[in-house]
Amino acid sequence: MSEKMIELAGMQPGFLGVETAREEVGITVSYWTDLESIRNWKQNVDHREAQRLGREKWYSSYKLRIAKVERDYAFEY
Repeated sequence: MSEKMIELAGMQPGFLGVETAREEVGITVSYWTDLESIRNWKQNVDHREAQRLGREKWYSSYKLRIAKVERDYAFEY
């Protein structure tokens, strides 16, 4: 389902990208151009169904955080 949601998000206006890690704790961070794009993604029918299944089948809890990225940089060899 995660892969399907990432693919679907990629087709939504305002989508910028995604980062995910699945080790001890599963985390997915999606990036959007603005709050309107985030609201539209939240209302997407397929995304809402995935959220419902997540609450019923896969997760005992989860956290959602909406934050503005002011700066992003990296160092790589």
